[in-house]
Amino acid sequence: MIYRFALALLLAASLPALAQDAEPVSSEGFESASVATPAAEPAVDAAAVAVATPAPLSAAAAAAPLELSLEQRIEAAIRPIADAVSGGIFYAVRVGGTDEAPVMFPLIVGWLILAGLVFTLYFGFINVRGFAHGFRLMRGDFSSKRDAGPGEVSHFQALTSAVSGTVGLGNIAGVAVAITIGGPGATFWMVLAGLLAMSTKFVECTLGVKYRLEKPDGTVSGGPMYYLSRGIAENYPGLKSFGWSLAIVFAICTMLGAIGAGAMFQANQAYAQLLNVTGGAEGPLAGNSLWFGLVYAALAGAVVIGGISRIGNVTATLVPAMAGLYIVGCLVVIGMNIGQLPAAFGAIFEGAFTGEGAVGGIIGALIQGFRRASFSNEAGLGSAPIAHSAVKTRDPVTEGFVALWEPFIDTVVICTMSALVIIITGQHLVEGGGDGVQLTSNAFGSVVSWFPYVLTLAVLLFAFSTTITWGYYGAKAAAFMARENKGALYGFKVFYLLSAVLGCTLQLSSLVDIADALLFIMAIPNLIGVYLLMPVVKRELNSYLARLKAGQLRNYRSQPEA
Repeated sequence: MIYRFALALLLAASLPALAQDAEPVSSEGFESASVATPAAEPAVDAAAVAVATPAPLSAAAAAAPLELSLEQRIEAAIRPIADAVSGGIFYAVRVGGTDEAPVMFPLIVGWLILAGLVFTLYFGFINVRGFAHGFRLMRGDFSSKRDAGPGEVSHFQALTSAVSGTVGLGNIAGVAVAITIGGPGATFWMVLAGLLAMSTKFVECTLGVKYRLEKPDGTVSGGPMYYLSRGIAENYPGLKSFGWSLAIVFAICTMLGAIGAGAMFQANQAYAQLLNVTGGAEGPLAGNSLWFGLVYAALAGAVVIGGISRIGNVTATLVPAMAGLYIVGCLVVIGMNIGQLPAAFGAIFEGAFTGEGAVGGIIGALIQGFRRASFSNEAGLGSAPIAHSAVKTRDPVTEGFVALWEPFIDTVVICTMSALVIIITGQHLVEGGGDGVQLTSNAFGSVVSWFPYVLTLAVLLFAFSTTITWGYYGAKAAAFMARENKGALYGFKVFYLLSAVLGCTLQLSSLVDIADALLFIMAIPNLIGVYLLMPVVKRELNSYLARLKAGQLRNYRSQPEA
């Protein structure tokens, strides 16, 4: 184990080279990335990510020999690695189109969607029949205030902590790109994929609690690292070494992906968005990326250092507030264009099954919808079980029920709101209207001139919430690699926060490519383990439902504690 931990530290030490400010060149991945630009698909408009770019060189400077900067040298060294890694994990096969405009399907998306379909059927449409019970658990109907069980946070806090890690810029920008490429019909397939993802979250979050490590001080550690190692060893003794190997791969990818995509990328995008609305190169933030990064890291550190209890307290307030702010803004736009709502729904359903006006027709709409949902809610990646594992409960399956709500909030509600705003205002039909955030901003601005500022505030909150949650994910992965050593836990947190500062100051386009790839590599070991362990979840579910039906589980809402 020591040599494995040394390998993880060696890899982590190389992460300062992985800072960026641009979109992935060949892949769409982490939920906050605003757009993918695979072959034959429209490239991202620069305003889609609103990242500050250097001023043009003067004529004299352009004529003089250019000496490569440190950033350029790092970029040149990292780019081949980033291309190779992201090209492998986001490998796509042609499923239609023409030679000039082929329609490509990323295999990793198929891996994630297939899991959602398998779990939905295996558990008898648990995403539908368990939805209402999940809400009752979330509001505390079956939780004793005196003895809720081992854990650190409530069901609601566990949910908001996980949601804060998935709701991000991708819910705003990524949806706009999906509609631009796949047409309004992509919305239908996005919602369908989100519904399937609910079943995946149910299974992996139940396992996260089932095999979590409960420590003497009352804290817990859980997630795929633990059910891949402990769960597979318990149920398949002959596969013990295999399970440990899967857990180690998952932990390393979680650590590195968190640093690149959770710290550097989010901080970079937060700075870029705020810089854009405060005057750009002429505004007060120009040239102050370091100071912004320090403030951003300090605010994030005040939450991240406190662990899941503090993260849960913050996200319990932050997530409803930021989601509510964005949804209210969307509802205002929709309300002021209410006459166009029937036509918008008509375009969604027509586009889903005819694909008129969409690249690749119905197949193009389906692929874009599935991609956006998969890259937004992260179902199957194994990130959410790390947060859900900290819940106070004695029945692992209860958190599975609560986790059903995560893709529903992230994809079915927030992503659909973004789609309706764009479609109902017709901004996706405007020539040269931009992609990503710019397109969504134009949709907001078409109703009220100052609405883009509301969007900017939402983007900042989304980025910050993602940073604090992924800091926890990465720290738990580091602690697992170091056998729960607290020094490794807090050492990773400090390094993570320094990476956020670095993300604001360095501008290297290879970050998202390699960070996305690392994050989606997590889905491979995670889902292999979940497939092996889904009979365990089936037994847990059947036992729980039998006790619920027999009235053996006290409902504290109808029978309050004395």
